Amino acid sequence: MKTVKEILAQKSTQERITMLTAYDYSMASFLDEAGIDIILVGDSLANVVLGLESTTQVGMKEMLHHTKAVVRAVKNAMVVGDMPFDAYQLNPRAALDNARQFIEEGCQAVKIEWFEGAPQVASTIAKAGINVMGHVGLTPQTAQKVGGMKVQGKDAASARAIINNAHAMQDSGCFSVVLECIPQEVAQIITRQLKIPTIGIGAGPHCDGQVLVIHDLLGLYSRYQPKFSKKYADLGPLILQAVKQYKKEVTNGQFPDDAHSYHLDPDQLKNL
Repeated sequence: MKTVKEILAQKSTQERITMLTAYDYSMASFLDEAGIDIILVGDSLANVVLGLESTTQVGMKEMLHHTKAVVRAVKNAMVVGDMPFDAYQLNPRAALDNARQFIEEGCQAVKIEWFEGAPQVASTIAKAGINVMGHVGLTPQTAQKVGGMKVQGKDAASARAIINNAHAMQDSGCFSVVLECIPQEVAQIITRQLKIPTIGIGAGPHCDGQVLVIHDLLGLYSRYQPKFSKKYADLGPLILQAVKQYKKEVTNGQFPDDAHSYHLDPDQLKNL
């Protein structure tokens, strides 16, 4: 599996890091086979898998359940477990124990979003020998505190705060940091200043890597489509078309046909 040493090396060699989310065995298998460097078991499963309004509505039980499925599929990528809101922000003292649960299930690292106590939490986890990925800029778990899901760092003061937060995550022992929904100029400054890789999502082209939610990339989630997310395939309409065709054929008696049925040997049939 991809190691932290290899991820760090990609920054020094300027080989862009690829990262996507996955929440189940089948999707993780595709991503791993495609050569994605990092697979994030994201708390975005709250929205795209469970139909919840906020990522704060999932906890350790849900996250570990999906982590187990992803880990079973992955042979090459680094798997990162997204720490849910209540696992480290509501109760920072429990953060290390919760982080250990992700590692015990096969993750190589955990991710935590910026909040006031993030540096201390990250430091505690990292000092215990667990790899930590930071996350600054727009932090969905606490988005309501910064005016909702919108671009952050649009003025010099707030941009400077995000830059400082990124440095604090690095100083706390993080091996990389996600930059979400910030001006590309700010992301470029952070990427240039940090020794650890930056992974952007809505942060422009100058980061060391990029991450997207797989459901956005494949057109599988229509409730919300952020500007920064590129739809590489529009599978939603194809799925709907396939299901409608299935319904039609079952209703009309076209499926299953002989090609999709089994037969009993005629001699055995006589004995019934």
